[in-house]
Amino acid sequence: MNYRHAFHAGGFADVIKHIVLTRILLHLQDKPAAFRVIDTHAGAGLYDLTGDEATRSGEFLTGIARVLQARFSEQAYALLSPYLDIVRSFNPKAELVAYPGSPLIARALLRPQDRMTLCELAPLPRKQLIDALRRDTQARVVDLDGWVALPAFVPPNERRGLVLIDPAFEAKDEFERLANRFTSAFSKWPTGIYMLWYPAKSRRATDDLAHHVASRADSAKPSGKVLRVEFSVAPQSQGEALTSTGLLVVNPPWTLPDELKLILSELQKPLGQGGAARFRLEFPKA
Repeated sequence: MNYRHAFHAGGFADVIKHIVLTRILLHLQDKPAAFRVIDTHAGAGLYDLTGDEATRSGEFLTGIARVLQARFSEQAYALLSPYLDIVRSFNPKAELVAYPGSPLIARALLRPQDRMTLCELAPLPRKQLIDALRRDTQARVVDLDGWVALPAFVPPNERRGLVLIDPAFEAKDEFERLANRFTSAFSKWPTGIYMLWYPAKSRRATDDLAHHVASRADSAKPSGKVLRVEFSVAPQSQGEALTSTGLLVVNPPWTLPDELKLILSELQKPLGQGGAARFRLEFPKA
């Protein structure tokens, strides 16, 4: 498996991930105290949808392009509009040519007191990320392996915030590494919000990860909750094509499950491929 950001920018998995990211950060804005966003595998920040990687996969055409054209209920649109407005801000001529990655979506939702730490080891994406942020004083780009940085950067000074863990799943043991690194970070900062992204191709691997994370969260004092979010646009294929995406949200905002139930139900039709999509929303048992 290999899910590098540039090839999948604006695809359905990005849409789901970034909607959840936006809703969490808006929740963090509800309190005046500062928060920090830590992105362990940040990528380039902004993606050219007319470039080679995006046009080769074409995933944005069945992802964000469809969502921008879809009709939603008033309630769902109110929840979706902050995310959609950020995407539109990078496409001012109403032509879809660029898609913001997690760092730029998060940056759009930072207040003056908030900060962001972004880890990117690959030289070219790191340079592109630095250029996209234009020496932003609220954002720090770190030349460090995200797996090393994860336990090193928590807890942040702000003591509030979100850790996004979104690796490319290039290594065969990536699920095990994700579980282990989360455990190390969570033991140091059990009150933080964590978002763990994964490709939902193997039911055994995803179930094992959900059980592991839920067990660790349940052992904390006070115990934390884990929300499992999965979205499938088509039946699981045997090839490399990704048709199901997953997120584990540790310590989710209390409003998030109901918000996502409404949002995901209305995304089933526009994002479905060959029929309506399906979603899964649950609190896995420890």
